[in-house]
Amino acid sequence: MSSGLSKAQMRNVDLGPLAVEIQRHADGTIYARSPFALPAFADSVTARLDHWAKAAPERSFLAERDGREGWSHLTYAEARAGARALGQALLTRGISAERPLVILSGNSIGHARLALASLYVGIPYAPISPAYSLATKDFTRLKQILDLLTPGLVFAEDGERFGDAIAACLPEETEVVTDLSLFLATTPGPSVDTAHEKISGDTIAKILFTSGSTTAPKAVITTHRMLCANQMMIGEVLRFLQDEPPVMVDWLPWHHSFGGNHNFGIALHHGGTLYIDKGRPTDEGIAETVQTLREIAPTVFFNVPQGYDRLLPFLARDRALAQKFFSALKLAFFAGAALSERTRAAFDDIAIRTCGARIQMMSGFGATETAPSVLFRKDDAPLDSASPNVGLSLPGLTLKLAPLGGTYEARVKGPNVTPGYWRDDALTRSAFDDEGFYRLGDALRLADERRPQSGFIFAGRLDEDFKLASGTTVHGSPLRARILAEGGPYIRDLVLAGDNRESIAALIFPDLETCRALIQDAGDLSRASDEAEAILVHPAVRQKFSQILTRLAAEAKGTSERIAVAALLAEPPSPEAGEITDKGTLNRRAVLDRRAAIVEALYAGSAPPFFIESAPQSSYSPWAAKDIAGSTAAC
Repeated sequence: MSSGLSKAQMRNVDLGPLAVEIQRHADGTIYARSPFALPAFADSVTARLDHWAKAAPERSFLAERDGREGWSHLTYAEARAGARALGQALLTRGISAERPLVILSGNSIGHARLALASLYVGIPYAPISPAYSLATKDFTRLKQILDLLTPGLVFAEDGERFGDAIAACLPEETEVVTDLSLFLATTPGPSVDTAHEKISGDTIAKILFTSGSTTAPKAVITTHRMLCANQMMIGEVLRFLQDEPPVMVDWLPWHHSFGGNHNFGIALHHGGTLYIDKGRPTDEGIAETVQTLREIAPTVFFNVPQGYDRLLPFLARDRALAQKFFSALKLAFFAGAALSERTRAAFDDIAIRTCGARIQMMSGFGATETAPSVLFRKDDAPLDSASPNVGLSLPGLTLKLAPLGGTYEARVKGPNVTPGYWRDDALTRSAFDDEGFYRLGDALRLADERRPQSGFIFAGRLDEDFKLASGTTVHGSPLRARILAEGGPYIRDLVLAGDNRESIAALIFPDLETCRALIQDAGDLSRASDEAEAILVHPAVRQKFSQILTRLAAEAKGTSERIAVAALLAEPPSPEAGEITDKGTLNRRAVLDRRAAIVEALYAGSAPPFFIESAPQSSYSPWAAKDIAGSTAAC
């Protein structure tokens, strides 16, 4: 970030302190705890629903498009009344922990009403990614999930769209509901209050499936204690939420922890209003988000880095949109991946030009198994997409760092940690160490060993690591982040290959619009039979990527960091094929499986489209680009 922007005035916002106390053991293990105590929290998620239904009954809790250029609103009073009516309907049908509720639909008021009902009467529910029903025809993953859950009731708001999946995966005796009107007409009886009073912190609130970006989705047990404790942790840092109910515009899916636990929970816990955004951080989906932000001014905004990248061009060229967006914004928050310094600088520049101040930007680190937050990073921590600083521990939990070859395996214990996985004792046992700490599956290190308050650095997902044929370990996540940082705006994303190979290969998804800007005379591109291919074979684009890869080769410290071969991919990752998760992140295994022929061609030495190969390791000559025919030309 430029020095001018970094010194610009920050819009004032009330944030609680973040700090850490470190204990080092003789074996090198580090225990990190916040010095701040966690205040008492409720036993039930819906204690806050009861509170706000009484304190602010007519305040809008949720809003969604009504199909007529307006919004349908659900007030807190309506949400509580609906939860009690629907809760009675669930109890009457015998829905229980053995026969839980399954929600197939995306984010909607109907989805929320049934979820709140389940929470109110202590029945677990499981929101399932709609992609498992709508983006495939074999429904294998959906059937595995439903067989594991054995649902007593399934809600599919759009019965026609989900009809094929339901017919293929559910027994005929399983009840399916697509219209809640009859359920909402149910009169709640004493059994609702009895069930509500029995809820404890150990009561299962929901079963969330992990995104499956590196492994098969796991069914995470999420208790009321986990959700209540984590919202209290979050509120101790984001103290401004206690001063004014937040207004949120949010697309993040409720079947994942960021959207369904963190964001939905913030709105409920603090009596806020959440506008359900039907957009997505894609070229096609961003238009819906932009339209919503023209109408609604959020006070806090949550997104993944890709979402900010998609939104920035609209904010930069539309002053009215920028003025609306920044008018009440107190905090911008990102998670799920590292944010580039370039993106942050552009965000700051637009904010300063629009409202005369920078906006506080934070990020967090956590997991589905921690409901989700473990660490928060404030704006004053250094921003580095190659080695992102993920901040310091939240109050109430202990972070354990076990030595792991120059870095540390991260483990955590606290009231927000899952008791285990649904109906899988073996997986549960393997997830915890002998002290009861949950293994996060991530590597961390201290940003400065002498100054623990400088925060922790994310050093990669352990399951993104792989070994070359030589036995050398490739730490995939930090290497990928380094390539993204070096590739600047030209690389949108990438996947690394090389398991049991002699060297590392990269499958690169370029940013076609940025690449197009490299071409001085782009008039003929629109007439090409495949414009994407025409852009990527252009000499100016090939030269740019050769320069990027040359710099990376010069910085590599060995085969574990050196990209030997790479392919520029004209076809973007496919959500329908599972190459993109619902959080907007790449599914490495799905990309490698779907594009296995390209990987094989790279290692075979043949020349697939947009093939780029390094010079021999012993040579200092520039990298070279091979055209489709396979001839080599120095760049």
